[in-house]
Amino acid sequence: MKRELLEVFDNTFPERDYTIEIVNPEFTSVCPKTGLPDFGTITISYIPDKVCIELKSLKYYFLDFRNVGIFYENITNRILDDLVAVSQPREITVKSEWKARGGITETVTVRHSNAKA
Repeated sequence: MKRELLEVFDNTFPERDYTIEIVNPEFTSVCPKTGLPDFGTITISYIPDKVCIELKSLKYYFLDFRNVGIFYENITNRILDDLVAVSQPREITVKSEWKARGGITETVTVRHSNAKA
């Protein structure tokens, strides 16, 4: 969960709005109540501004959650906050979809926009 693991690179097309979607279908963390593993899919969809998110660094950032006891809502919001801090995208959505535990699934979606008023 170290924000400093995240790297970016220059957006070659900063004048154009385009969407980048990144999907990690093998995200893992730990339930802070039971200590059992949680398995989910994290989907990031963003419109870059000056920089883009570098994928290898994102992979290592995700791996840093592997043994952390953290709730789904906190994971999703933390990822959004960290990605906004390092990349300042025009728009970004982070969605986490969690595998069933006890017959219940959960999906958490958070959004951020730098739209000019």
